[in-house]
Amino acid sequence: MPEVPPPPLAPDGLPPAPGTPLREAALALLREHDPRRKAAATRALAQAWRAAPAQHPVDPAARLAEPDDLPGRPLRPRLVPPKEVPARSPFTVAGRAGLLHAIAHIEFNAINLALDAVWRFPDLPPAYYADWMRVADEEALHFQLLEAHLADLAHAYGDFDAHDGLWTMARRTAHDPMARMGLVPRTLEARGLDATPALQAKLARAGDARAVEILAVILRDEVGHVAIGNRWYRWLCARAGLPPHATAQRLAREHAAPRLRPPYNLEARRAAGFDEDELAALDAAAPPPQPAGD
Repeated sequence: MPEVPPPPLAPDGLPPAPGTPLREAALALLREHDPRRKAAATRALAQAWRAAPAQHPVDPAARLAEPDDLPGRPLRPRLVPPKEVPARSPFTVAGRAGLLHAIAHIEFNAINLALDAVWRFPDLPPAYYADWMRVADEEALHFQLLEAHLADLAHAYGDFDAHDGLWTMARRTAHDPMARMGLVPRTLEARGLDATPALQAKLARAGDARAVEILAVILRDEVGHVAIGNRWYRWLCARAGLPPHATAQRLAREHAAPRLRPPYNLEARRAAGFDEDELAALDAAAPPPQPAGD
């Protein structure tokens, strides 16, 4: 089947016109580089599609041509190596803004990742595309909540440097939906399940009740997003006749996935669909603790 040319960019934060197939519409929004327009248009597309699915039909068989400008993102934040992004203390306004900016950057990337999951991979069940459109909608909401709170702190998205770790893994797994499901939602995004309770505790000690509330919304939704990744990873393994656990380990090696470190939020991971064998393997795979002073 010949490739479909890339769709035009969505104007002025509006979703693509009715009649645009859902996967083409997701690609158009992925190309949008204004974060506010991207978030607003993603939410509008998701809501329009839920209300009238026939207006944006799903065509799993379509082969869409990949444009050269993916993902659409603003000139700022400046992207630097992860080690050059400083740790931020929540106990000053600037430090708290920097910490929340880092989370907003994760959520902006998560919008892109969900839209990419919708458009990129053909020949999957319609429920797959519905799941990832839901994820894109919720990630866009998270970004909007964080950006509004950054404004309360007299800052905006783009004010602090950030890194490109999430999209780096998206590029590595662009050829294979099994690798994408195994290494983005199940590995990188699942780290947020582990990290969020400690962040909430720090922000509570800093007196930022609104940030704690926003992170509670994000944690609740991210359990569902990781569960979606688990579901489709296992479905893809079953379709290929591959064992999920051994395949996950192989994919992590082949794609140089980061090794996870404790502590782990086992309750959230169970709710997201990890089984007891996978949870037991976390500690076995963790890197040894570094000596004090390193």
